[in-house]
Amino acid sequence: MKRLIVGISGATGAIYGIRLLEILSKSNVETHLVITEAAEKTIHLETDWKVDEVKSLATVVYDIKDVGADIASGSFRTDGMVVIPCSIKSLSAIANSFNLNLLIRAADVTMKEKRKLVLAVRETPLHKGHLNLMMNLADSGAIILPPIPAFYFHPKTMDDLINHTIGKVLDLFHIEHDLFARWGSKRVKNHLRKKGLNH
Repeated sequence: MKRLIVGISGATGAIYGIRLLEILSKSNVETHLVITEAAEKTIHLETDWKVDEVKSLATVVYDIKDVGADIASGSFRTDGMVVIPCSIKSLSAIANSFNLNLLIRAADVTMKEKRKLVLAVRETPLHKGHLNLMMNLADSGAIILPPIPAFYFHPKTMDDLINHTIGKVLDLFHIEHDLFARWGSKRVKNHLRKKGLNH
């Protein structure tokens, strides 16, 4: 069984973290969730979800201030961590090992143990300082995955766009899904054929 840490920070796009938890709650992946205080406010502002409902999707939930939690130790084995969405504040703290809360500490531990850390950075436009932080994290082994949707599969709804990003996250952890039509799939080929393109 896979064990994945999911962090939700205060950036806009709380639905990405919620959708990931929804999908994983129907799988055999054990999820360990930590939500920042700012993220709780964003969930309330941006969605119809209650924070307790979001927490109920996870296998284990931690208090953001509990820096002695299981996921704060490298000896607690996981398959990695996703911060989705990842605010610039959290990005900066992770890049500088400024472990002011459990989300940052868990991300720092994930990197030091050479486990997969995926950061769905939600900000635009980006200035050089943001890009330098991402570069430093990439050099340290983190994967930067901004929630940028593809359109080749002809998405019809907002859910299609959200699911594409979640699918890309799941791909990185080799978790099977059917959240979007892949390039080369029958659906995409049929769409290209209708457009008069060969593939």
